[in-house]
Amino acid sequence: MIIVRDLSALARNKNSVATVGTFDGVHRAHQEIIREVVNRARMREGRSVVITFDPHPKEVVRSSKGGEVRLLSTMEERIALFEQLKVDLLFSIPFTLEFSRLRSHEFYRRYVVNGVGVSEVVVGYDHTFGRDREAGIGDLVKIGQEFDFSVFAVHPYTVDGEPVSSTRIRRALASGDLVRAGKMLGYPYRLSGRVVRGEGRGRTIGFPTANISPDSLRKIVPARGVYVVAAEGRSRRWYGMMNIGVRPTVTAGVAETLEVHLFDFAGELYGETITVTFLRRLRDERRFDTVEELAQQLGRDRETSLRALAEHGKQDIQVQ
Repeated sequence: MIIVRDLSALARNKNSVATVGTFDGVHRAHQEIIREVVNRARMREGRSVVITFDPHPKEVVRSSKGGEVRLLSTMEERIALFEQLKVDLLFSIPFTLEFSRLRSHEFYRRYVVNGVGVSEVVVGYDHTFGRDREAGIGDLVKIGQEFDFSVFAVHPYTVDGEPVSSTRIRRALASGDLVRAGKMLGYPYRLSGRVVRGEGRGRTIGFPTANISPDSLRKIVPARGVYVVAAEGRSRRWYGMMNIGVRPTVTAGVAETLEVHLFDFAGELYGETITVTFLRRLRDERRFDTVEELAQQLGRDRETSLRALAEHGKQDIQVQ
C-alpha cells in the first residue's frame, strides 16, 4: 500500500475508486465499505483509494472546544488494518482547524477530483462530510454528476440487530463489554504502551506486574476491572491478566493504572513497548480487607485465566 500525506505528492488517476472517512477502529462496517472499494477497483482494473485524516478530526475540533476525545485506534493501527484489506493507496490528509472550515464542494473538487482522480466514490449509508458535516449522500451525488463520478452507498452492517458504529463500540468498551465490542470491531481490542516502573507491590505478593503507560492518551482504556490478555513485545507473545484501576486494596485514590501480570515470564521489560490484546473480562476491580485476601483472589483469577486460555486455544476468546 502506498501512503501519501501531501496533495502535491499525489499521482492523479481518474480510474480510481475511493472512499472518504475517519474510520476510527476500522470496524466491521468500515471493512465492508473498504472491501467494496477494493472489489470495484479490481473490476475496473483501477486503483483502490482510502482518503482519511490525521489527526482524527475530533482531536482538533473537539479539543479546541475543550471536549474530551477518546478514540478506538491510532493512525498507525488504522494503517495496519487498511493494509490487511489490500488497499492500493492511502491518502492521509493533515487535519487542521483551517482545513475543517473547508466547504464540502471545495473539498471534493480539490482533494478527490483534482487530487486523487476518481471514477467512483463508495460511502456508508449515513455518510456526511464537509464543514460542520453540512452535506450528505444527496449532495455527494450532485457533486458526482458535476465532476463525472458515480456514487455507491453501502448498506448498514448490523450486529445483534443494531448498525455497527464507532460510538457504540466506545460505549461497549467503556462498560467493559468486550464481547459486544469484539463482535462490532471484528477483532479483539488492543492498546500499546511503554513499560514503566511502578511501586513493585505485585512482586511482594507473588504477582509481579508490568505497568503500562499507553502510547496514546486519546485511546480508550476499557472499564476498570481484571482481564485475560495477550501481550506482544520483543518478537514474543505472552498471556496473562491485566488490572485496570486504582488498586483500592493498597493505594486507594491514586491515578488509574494499567498493570499486566504475564504468565511464564521472568525478567525485566522496563522501557519496552508492548501491545496488549484484551481477550476476556474476568471481574470488576474491588477492594479487599487485607493484602492476603487480594493475593488469594489473584490466584483464583490466574486459574480462571489459564482455564479460559486452555479451553479456547489461546485464540480471540472474547467473541463467543
